[in-house]
Amino acid sequence: MPISLSAYAAVAFTVISWASAFPMIRVALRELAPIPLAAARFAIAAVLVVAWLAWKRPPRPSPSDALRIFLCGLAGIALYNFTLNTGQQTVSPGAAAFIVNIAPILTALIALVVLKERFTIWGWIGTIVSFSGIAVIASGQPAGLTFGAGTTFILGSAICTASYFVLQKPLVAKYGAMPCAAYTMLTGALLLSPWLPGAASALTTASYATIGAVVALAVFPAALGYATWTFALGYFGAARASNFLYLIAPVATALAFLFTGDVPGSQTLAGGALAIAGVVIVNTRGRN
Repeated sequence: MPISLSAYAAVAFTVISWASAFPMIRVALRELAPIPLAAARFAIAAVLVVAWLAWKRPPRPSPSDALRIFLCGLAGIALYNFTLNTGQQTVSPGAAAFIVNIAPILTALIALVVLKERFTIWGWIGTIVSFSGIAVIASGQPAGLTFGAGTTFILGSAICTASYFVLQKPLVAKYGAMPCAAYTMLTGALLLSPWLPGAASALTTASYATIGAVVALAVFPAALGYATWTFALGYFGAARASNFLYLIAPVATALAFLFTGDVPGSQTLAGGALAIAGVVIVNTRGRN
């Protein structure tokens, strides 16, 4: 297969696998609690990660970088999956995907404070548009945006993702994208390991659908999705490749309909369109 076709195939696989996480989480939550689900998912992913590390033998992180990798695993894996899984107990997969998709805006806001990056007026307009979209989405979900509602947990997962993006930036420049993803997933799996016995107990009586969802979550979004995304980044570059990520929320909405029969409401579709529009504005015109 020509390299260009391989790159587009890698993008398609990444988008579909990452989008599939949202409906698969909803399926697995029928029989697993949020944290045990995350523990089981990343315990399986950790087996693949350890095999990859043993095969590739990338440079080990220095002691000075170990704390940053720990924080990446805490924010990007443990806390992200706790908040996302908890929120998806009440929030539809499509709505969750649209809310999580505003992570690039939150990343820019964190960089504004931490890294002193500059925002243009368009950046603030895009931010307002996206958060207006979140409010519209929340209006169609149980309890709206009240504290402790599912949508606030999903918003928390987007904040975790944004924090992870900022934390990993210097690590990717130093070690590469795949080793950083591997070390982060392994750290997250270790942080979630205290809940692994409960997950194993629940899985012994779980249905084949739940077990299949957990395994799929571990293999496709958590492991293979990062590998294909790294390949796509190498071909398209970060700026161009990131445009494909706008497809994740619409694809997740379609997959949720196929897997769980979830039909998106008008608030989800309208709010999702606003949220994505705001992200596009910020990514294209929002920063100097």
